[in-house]
Amino acid sequence: MKQADFVFGLQPVLEALKSSQTVDRILLQRDIAHRPQFEEVWALAQERDVPLQKVPLERLHRSTRKNHQGIIAFLSVVDYAKLEMILPTLYEEGKIPLILVLDRITDVRNFGAICRTAEAAGVQAVVIPQRGAAQINSDAMKTSSGALTHLPVCKVNDLQTALLYLQNSGLSILAATEKASQNLYQLPLQSPLAVLVGSEEDGIAPDLLKMANLQAHLPMLGQVGSLNVSVATGVVLYEVVRQRLEISSGH
Repeated sequence: MKQADFVFGLQPVLEALKSSQTVDRILLQRDIAHRPQFEEVWALAQERDVPLQKVPLERLHRSTRKNHQGIIAFLSVVDYAKLEMILPTLYEEGKIPLILVLDRITDVRNFGAICRTAEAAGVQAVVIPQRGAAQINSDAMKTSSGALTHLPVCKVNDLQTALLYLQNSGLSILAATEKASQNLYQLPLQSPLAVLVGSEEDGIAPDLLKMANLQAHLPMLGQVGSLNVSVATGVVLYEVVRQRLEISSGH
């Protein structure tokens, strides 16, 4: 990880929390987390809704061997957008919403590659959870080929609440899952849509999968049983693009 992606030491972390910088999360050494000097950190993190984790010393050492004083703050290279501000604007502009919801995509390069494809496919926002998502750092920006400078990212406390908001705003939730009975090419995808993609390890969480209006799998004609999540996401998004282009061309 490049040093520009985090700051360490009590004062630099406090300055980051007091500034306009977007702080993704804070790691605090477990056995000293209760000390009075960290009280302001706890208060500011809570005020700004920044996740704060108590971790062993070895976890901090993996990020830096310099004098971190038991605390590291990871910084985001983007400013997060509010989902509630994006959707009304899309409808006002006469656009058909296409939102991408990522459930626990933790690999930074997968995240960057997904965002690169999403921006190219006309996705208007990417939604990620507050906890359990890849850090948006310089590696993510590089892998996205700069797409993250154009594509709004919305970080939410609870994906279930976000999906419910999307549904109440007129979007159908399409879950990309190998458990689906229908394949992607059997579904109409021209209406307002949120595409839901699951983690690299275990796919979409069951509580989120239950909320989906549509479920689709990708036909697998070879010997390999699955695709990389960024590739699979690209296939789904470009089927949406294909169907919408057909409408716009009058076919």
